[in-house]
Amino acid sequence: MIKSVQIYTRNLTSILLVLCLSLLICNTGCKKEEEEEFIPSPAQNFDVPLIIPIGDEKYLNEDSDYIFDQEQLHTFNLRIPGNALNTLDQNPAAEEYVEGMLIFEGDTISPVGIRYKGSVGAWVGCLSGDNLFDPSGYKTCTKLSMKVKINWEGREEKFFKLKKLQFHSQNLDDSHLHERLGYWLFKQMDVPAPRSVHARLNINGEYIGLFALTEQIDNRFVKYNYKDDEGNLYKEIWPLNKNGNPYSVQSYLNALKTNEDENPSVELIRGFGQSIADAELEDRKAIVEQFMDINEIISYAVVDRTIRHDDGPFHWYCGGNDCSNHNYYWYEEPQNEKLHLIAWDLDNAFQNIITNNNGITPIADEWGETSNDCAPFQYLDARQWSATCDILTATWASYDELYAQMKNKLIDGPMSKATTDEMIDKWSDQIRDAIAEANMLHDDARSIQQWETAVDELKAQLAYAISN
Repeated sequence: MIKSVQIYTRNLTSILLVLCLSLLICNTGCKKEEEEEFIPSPAQNFDVPLIIPIGDEKYLNEDSDYIFDQEQLHTFNLRIPGNALNTLDQNPAAEEYVEGMLIFEGDTISPVGIRYKGSVGAWVGCLSGDNLFDPSGYKTCTKLSMKVKINWEGREEKFFKLKKLQFHSQNLDDSHLHERLGYWLFKQMDVPAPRSVHARLNINGEYIGLFALTEQIDNRFVKYNYKDDEGNLYKEIWPLNKNGNPYSVQSYLNALKTNEDENPSVELIRGFGQSIADAELEDRKAIVEQFMDINEIISYAVVDRTIRHDDGPFHWYCGGNDCSNHNYYWYEEPQNEKLHLIAWDLDNAFQNIITNNNGITPIADEWGETSNDCAPFQYLDARQWSATCDILTATWASYDELYAQMKNKLIDGPMSKATTDEMIDKWSDQIRDAIAEANMLHDDARSIQQWETAVDELKAQLAYAISN
């Protein structure tokens, strides 16, 4: 095993500074300049080596708790050949992998796959294209969310029992705390959720900034959280569509993130949806309790609504009369025949607690309420459909007493002012120097003052959520 590799330096012969849209969109403090011709990064080219581990490497012999240790701020180093990095930078939204190297605490994993990642929100203000809803163009921000694929080209060895690493840029979160705090609150309420910590990231020897290292929801996540771990994991497909009917079998197969190549059955989630569709309200409650842990799903709803995860499963976005939700996963336990809803993408959580932060994500209704006789309606800058018009969500919303009980448990426990202040202060002390370092190196990084202001705002939002 090669314990160290030659550091390939970037020959900084030119400086790239291209526009960040407006402060309203970018929200990173960068100034809008005149557009300049894109100049590719001049990082040195090299052949990515094949490094075969000898077996005693730390990353092969410890588990993922080391990577997601809340007490540590790890640094990860990526090496990417110059031509490959240029390919990534010229079209990040293509989300195409290039080959590179991961260096961590003296061990080198090579080759690995590396790419930028994101949905619409991840690219806001950071690509040269001018269509917010159709991201395109070259990279204009220092940080973009990245994915590192350890199981590249059939690699069997895991990295601390993980197959992928996800570094989230937090470009829309000045506090840099939304993901870590939100997922932590879900887990404190006994709702399975990805682990999230902060991490420093270097690319070709250059410190890029502080990222949220958030656990990939895949079969490794399933094995970590569920004993009944051979079931199907789905991304962003609901048991029922807007019209109250299950989707087609192929639609569920297309949404699979595990068991894709094993001729799986999707009858558990689809049959659950059909049973809900065929039943009256009181019977639906019995069906939900048969196929779900009722304390878990009501706790999920309590956390989601209290932190205003408005860009999650309870926001049904509409184009015409076609409405759908996103930013969630489902896992089904095959032996226990239980379904679990899993939260995802908390970047915009907390922002709408006191006032609406933007015109797109805010949900118009309180939990359990509906608007416009369950027809799509315009709210601020977008059209939406009331979540409680979905008969599954309506069933959950009918548990008034349990919802109130779980909300008291959240507010008196993990979300109490004393507890959240302690966690926020602890994590802030951990990342302060990394934020200051990024600001010294990059014009579009938050200043310490901007960050501290955002942290204070987050505390105020939490206090408001507790008292209201």
